[in-house]
Amino acid sequence: MSKELNPFKMAQQQFDEVAEQMGLEQSVREMLRWPMREFRFQLPVRMDDGTIKVFFGFRVQHNDARGPGKGGIRFAANETQDTVRALATWMTWKTAVADIPLGGGKGGVVVDPSQLSDSEKERLCREWIDSVWKNLGPRNDVPAPDVGSNAQMMGWMMDEYSKLRGEYVPGVITGKPVGGGGSLGRTAATGFGVIVTVREAMKHLNMDSVGTTASIQGFGNVAQYAARTFIEMLGGKVISVSCWDREDKTSYTFTRKDGIDPYFLQSITDQYGTIDKEEAKKAHYVIEDGDAWLSKDVDVLIPAAIEGAITMDNVAQIHENVKIVAEGANGPTTPEADAVIRDRGIFMLPDFLCNAGGVTCSYFEQVQNDMNYYWPEEEVLEKLDQKMANAFQGVLKMALDKNLYMRDAAYWVAIARVEKAMRLRGWI
Repeated sequence: MSKELNPFKMAQQQFDEVAEQMGLEQSVREMLRWPMREFRFQLPVRMDDGTIKVFFGFRVQHNDARGPGKGGIRFAANETQDTVRALATWMTWKTAVADIPLGGGKGGVVVDPSQLSDSEKERLCREWIDSVWKNLGPRNDVPAPDVGSNAQMMGWMMDEYSKLRGEYVPGVITGKPVGGGGSLGRTAATGFGVIVTVREAMKHLNMDSVGTTASIQGFGNVAQYAARTFIEMLGGKVISVSCWDREDKTSYTFTRKDGIDPYFLQSITDQYGTIDKEEAKKAHYVIEDGDAWLSKDVDVLIPAAIEGAITMDNVAQIHENVKIVAEGANGPTTPEADAVIRDRGIFMLPDFLCNAGGVTCSYFEQVQNDMNYYWPEEEVLEKLDQKMANAFQGVLKMALDKNLYMRDAAYWVAIARVEKAMRLRGWI
């Protein structure tokens, strides 16, 4: 993300443009431009060497008109209040466009989790819950994993919340480990959902998915399962992925023109998404600079790493043969770059539609927690496929009916649903 980019201003700008198109009432605009509640707190943690280190944590609840807040907790060294605000805002639109009865929230901790031991991570997770638990709950606000956090960390958080409440409350957190209140299919859900929307877009564009090609930014959880699903569901080929190298503090692109093997790459990737360059070279992967993924001659580009990845500085690198941009990450395209993509006629699958598979499966996890009955993985993925396909078709219909760009159409659908809920509850 460029230093100049403020993600929250970007989220507000996107909202403002569509609110103007919709003729939304000024009072509604003001309520939806800003989060309803924000929390910022200190997190003193005893480190393994006996010293106490103070971290800073956040939780932002953007809107809960349609149901409890929902959104992950990022553990990142560059986390800011505005990043969390933006992500909470996008979560409101994401749950609405997926038509699940939840609102939008997001959390964060300013920390590089790779620098912590497992015991330090556990103490930090429990301290985060201790600081904000009175404002969380299955009917209030439900966190989940995000960049820098994982299922085990959610298990610790759920346990801490349950201790404070004095009862077992699995539904307070989603993305938990299977066997500890988690849902089968959750790990694959976001990447799987990305490719369901790509499949539906290809049907709309009359593209035969077999033999299509893709290039992916990132190789964390979303990118890994997007790559696997693109190959297995669509019969396509992924020729490039990129990753952030924690040691070199830079990013690289890993390319094989005959197609990458995502299972092999997963086997040489650490928990933070860094691919082992030496092992990749032995397997004849070409290693290029971090932006090389963007310029590949492919049918589909999938930015699945960080916000602000496609900007005015690099959008011109997108190859003329690219037909679809599928935003696996949150906010990967700046508004200025998005305008270029729109003008070029590339079919856009906007983030809060494209990557809604994760939060949809989190909703399924909450439902299973409430029932205390858990579905087989095939049932989870079947329900997820149906939900994502329906969400795509709803946005596409809006785009065609109103002659809108797909991002704007997704906003129209989401904002209209949130506004309706606010009216039905008597807020406006």
